[in-house]
Amino acid sequence: MHETLQLSERQQAVLRRVVEEFVGTGEPVGSKTLVARSDLRVSPSTVRSELAELENLGLLTHPHTSAGRVPTERGYRYYADELLGRLEPHPAAFPLDLTSTSTEVESALQATTEMLSQVTRLLALVSAPPLEATHVRHVEVLLLQPQLVMVVVITSAGGVSKRLFHFEEPVDAGLAQWANDYLNEAVSGLQLGTSLLGRRFEDAGLSQAERAFLTALRPAFTELVSAEQRLYVGGAADLLGGVRADELDAYRSLFELVERRADLLDVLGQPTASQRPYVRVGHELVHPALAEIALVGACYGLVHRALGAVSLVGPVRMDYEKALGAVRSAALELSRFVESIYDEA
Repeated sequence: MHETLQLSERQQAVLRRVVEEFVGTGEPVGSKTLVARSDLRVSPSTVRSELAELENLGLLTHPHTSAGRVPTERGYRYYADELLGRLEPHPAAFPLDLTSTSTEVESALQATTEMLSQVTRLLALVSAPPLEATHVRHVEVLLLQPQLVMVVVITSAGGVSKRLFHFEEPVDAGLAQWANDYLNEAVSGLQLGTSLLGRRFEDAGLSQAERAFLTALRPAFTELVSAEQRLYVGGAADLLGGVRADELDAYRSLFELVERRADLLDVLGQPTASQRPYVRVGHELVHPALAEIALVGACYGLVHRALGAVSLVGPVRMDYEKALGAVRSAALELSRFVESIYDEA
């Protein structure tokens, strides 16, 4: 919980109905509407009194001359916290079959974003496991031309990286073949980004020519680690199709941020070890472009380590309950998938 507000059960029920009604219709919600469309067993005058008190607490507001109320950012926050506090122990099944993606983590992440956006009509974001979390599975050193070498690194997560190296002098074919055999023997099974892997390039038993050649090829391994963490995005076109006129500016800022993936990754932050889903509303995202945006997320990964996060981004006027259910289910499916991949590593 972000704050402690002592609301009566009736006030909680009224706030919940206002949020859900406003999310569904986009129209300010009045007391008569609430009584007519909900199971509140009280008179419109009692509801009006509760609405006024919720407004005094900063949870609701009323636009211009309308008698109806709409939730404030604080109201959405309270509503989201209430949802988080009463989640079912296990999420519902998610309509996603990752078995067809073989061992390709990238394919699984892209499939997840596409299905999430289809189910919720929100912008889906899935961050990939950091490359440091993977191991080298196989290396290919290929002499394409006398002075051009390609290094292919295949990771335990199914990632394939190709890097070209140009040399001023022709490369000896025997040296290239030696490097291929040596690297497969020396670094296969080692975790990217570790000092142990680095030491394999500096073995005292290597000749000067061998060490110089490996030093030239080393960026194929080290720059994998420093590369920007990848972010998979789905649903942008669908999201724009359902945007209200008063939400366009917020979305324009969001899509500009999507174009700068590194900035968006900073906003999302690092996945935590917590298995709890989370909601960030408006200014909690700490970015001026996202003041009218909300994010619902859940981490996926191994039992003792989060590898990435599944998120849905949309207007603060979103269906939080549906979004929470979707990210929890998708994160569970992705966790099952990466556990099978990383166990094989």
